[in-house]
Amino acid sequence: MINMTFQDMTFFKDMENIMQYSEGYLEGIHKGKNNFLKQIGEDTIKLMKQFIDQQARADHQMYHHIYEWYQTGNPEARLYEILCEINGGGLTLNGQLTQSKSIQDGSHTPFYNKAKIMEEGIPVRIKPNRASVLAFTVGDQKVFTKNEVLVNDPGGTHVVGSFEHIFKLFIEQHFRQSVLESTGIAEYLRTSNAYKNNLQSGKSGGKSVGIDVGYNWITRAGGING
Repeated sequence: MINMTFQDMTFFKDMENIMQYSEGYLEGIHKGKNNFLKQIGEDTIKLMKQFIDQQARADHQMYHHIYEWYQTGNPEARLYEILCEINGGGLTLNGQLTQSKSIQDGSHTPFYNKAKIMEEGIPVRIKPNRASVLAFTVGDQKVFTKNEVLVNDPGGTHVVGSFEHIFKLFIEQHFRQSVLESTGIAEYLRTSNAYKNNLQSGKSGGKSVGIDVGYNWITRAGGING
C-alpha cells in the first residue's frame, strides 16, 4: 500500500481564499443588484417615452388621447407616466394615465379624464351646462340640441387600448435592442472579465475582495450609459 500526504499549507490557504472570494463575488452582485435594476429602469423609462412620442407623432389619430389637446407627441404634453418598481422578483414597470389640464376648442373646462376614458372606451354623456343649447360638430356639420348626448366612443374605437398595446410592444419587441444593446449593457455583461481579472487579489484577500469586485461589476453595468 502506498500512502501520500499532501501538506502544502499555502495551497490550501489559497484554495480557501479563492472559495471565499467566489462566495463574496456572488454576494457583492446580490448587494449591487438593486442599483443595477434601478439604472435599467431609468434607461427603459426614458427610451420608452421617446418611443411612444415618436409613434404618436407618426400616428396622431391613434395616440392623441394620451397627450394634451393639439399636442400629440409633445414630451411636455404627455398624459401618461411610467413608474419603476424594484422588488425581490426583479423590475416591474407600470404605465399610468394622468389628468388633462388643457381645454378643447369650444369648451370651457378641461376634459380631465380624457386619456383614461378614451383608452378604455368609456361612453360619455354631454349636456348643456352654461347655455340652454348644446353645440358640437359631427364631420363638417354643426349640430345644436337641447338634449343630452351620449357619445359611445369619445376618442374613436381605434384608440381603445392603444396605450396598453404600445407599452407591451416596446417591452416585448424593443426592450433588448433599445435598452440592453444600444446602451452597451448587454455587451458589458457578455464580455466582462471582472472575476478573472481580480482572481489574484481574491487569492490573498478572500471574501471581502470578492464582495467589492462583484458589487462594482454589477453596479457599473447599470451605469455604463450614464
